[in-house]
Amino acid sequence: MMASQFKNYTTDELLKKLKNQKRLAIFHGFIVLFLFIVASFNSAENGFSFSSFLPLFFLPMQGVFIYEIKKMKKELTLRN
Repeated sequence: MMASQFKNYTTDELLKKLKNQKRLAIFHGFIVLFLFIVASFNSAENGFSFSSFLPLFFLPMQGVFIYEIKKMKKELTLRN
């Protein structure tokens, strides 16, 4: 098993990083949702184009944000 990349952080630093990561994940989620809405309307009016598939590029990034949050929470529970 690999060592956690968060072991080098103090608990306070990790809590700040977790708070920031949650905020970024929420913001990114709204951006992706907005892109899906715009792409849907654009596809309905003009048919499929590159912009129709643009939100799909950003969707895996949201998964990475959520995965990082879970890893940080796990590290915090291991410390307590």
